[in-house]
Amino acid sequence: MSTTQNKDYYATLGVKKTATAEEIRKAFRKQARRYHPDVNPGDKRAEEKFKEISEANDILSDEKKRKVYDQLGFYSDQIDPAQAEAYARQQSSAGHPPVDFGGFDFSGFGGGAGHQAGAGAGPGSGAWGSFKDIFSGIFTGAQQTNRPRGPQPGTDLEYQATVDFWTAIRGGQARMQIHRQEQCPTCHGMAHTGGPMPCAECNGSGQVTQMGGRMKFNIPCPRCNGTGRVSNQCVTCRGEGTVARTETVEFRIKAGTRDGQRIRLQAKGNAGANGGAAGDLFVIVRTGPHPVFTRTGDDIHITVPVTVPEASLGAKVDVPTIDGRAQLKIPPGTQSGQKLRMRERGVESASHAGQRGDQIVTVEVVVPHLQDERSREIMRELAKLNNQDPRVALFDKL
Repeated sequence: MSTTQNKDYYATLGVKKTATAEEIRKAFRKQARRYHPDVNPGDKRAEEKFKEISEANDILSDEKKRKVYDQLGFYSDQIDPAQAEAYARQQSSAGHPPVDFGGFDFSGFGGGAGHQAGAGAGPGSGAWGSFKDIFSGIFTGAQQTNRPRGPQPGTDLEYQATVDFWTAIRGGQARMQIHRQEQCPTCHGMAHTGGPMPCAECNGSGQVTQMGGRMKFNIPCPRCNGTGRVSNQCVTCRGEGTVARTETVEFRIKAGTRDGQRIRLQAKGNAGANGGAAGDLFVIVRTGPHPVFTRTGDDIHITVPVTVPEASLGAKVDVPTIDGRAQLKIPPGTQSGQKLRMRERGVESASHAGQRGDQIVTVEVVVPHLQDERSREIMRELAKLNNQDPRVALFDKL
C-alpha cells in the first residue's frame, strides 16, 4: 500500500483509539466474516466494505504503521516512521498544532485515481513532484542539518573479534582495532565556536515557510533549530562535534567464553554531542576451531578410534581432554558410533562458577586390514564361533 486518504480506521473497525492489538484482531475477524466476498457473492457494497476493513486492519495491526497513523492522521509507506515521530515531537515541543490533512486526496501520489483530467496541477502531476519528495522535506528538513541543543549520548558500536580455541576456554587478553567518533578537541563536542548571532535563514524568527503542493507549512528553521540564533561552525569537525579516530582497544576474555558471547566495554563507543556521554562498545566473540575437539556450549566432543578386540572385550584406553590425557573405560560389546560421557571433563562455565561441562566421546571401531593368512584364519574361526546375522532384524521389519 503506497498511500491512503485521511480516513478514520478506528471507526471503520468499530474500535476505540486505545484498543489493544487483540481487540483490533477480533474486530477485523468479526467484520471479515460478515462482509467477505465469498459470503456475499455479487454484492458490490459488501466487497467495498471488505476492502475498507482490510485496509484499516493492515494499518492498525502493524505497530509501526499504526504509530505513524496516530501521529499524522494518515499513513504512507514513503514516510519513515522515525522521521514522522521526530516531526510530531518537534511540532509538539514547539507548540504547533499537528498538520491538518483533512479533505486532501493523497491517492495521486501513489499512482491512484486521485487526479482528474483538466483539474490543473494536482496530485500526480509534474508540478507537484512525488509524494516522497514533499514529505521528505517536511519530516527531515530540520533533522538533517541542525544539531539538538541539549546533550546527546553517543551511539553504541558493535564489532566481532575472533579468538583462538584455547583462549576462549582458558581466558586471556585480546585486542582489536576499531573506528569510532571521539569528541572534537577544538570545540569540545559543542560543534561551534564563538557567540551566537541572528540566523540569516529565518531573519531571527526561528520559523520558515515550506510549500507542499497546495499545502503550506510553518516549520522550525532547519538552520537554527527554531531558536533564531546561530553560532560559527567549528572548522575542525565541520559542525559535527566529533572527529573520526582509529583506536586499539584491549579487553579480557573470561575463561569459558562461548562462541557468540557479547562483551560490553563502557564508554568505548562513539562520543556524545553537546557534552553527552559516549556510547558503549559491544564485542561479539567468535571462537576458532580445533583439529581434534569440537565445543558445544560447555561440552567437548571428540571421536576416539578403538580396535575390534577393545570394543568386543572391553578395555581402558587413553583419550585426550582439554586438561591432558585421561583414561576412558570401554565397556564390552561397544558398538561403533556409541557415545560415552566423561563427566566434568568439559569447559568451566563462564556464567556459573564451579560448574563444568562434560566430554562426549564418540567411539569409532576400526576394522583391521588382515595382512597374513594366519590372521584371516583366526577371523574365519571367529566368524564360525559367532555366527549371528546382524541383518536379521532389518529384514524382519520389511
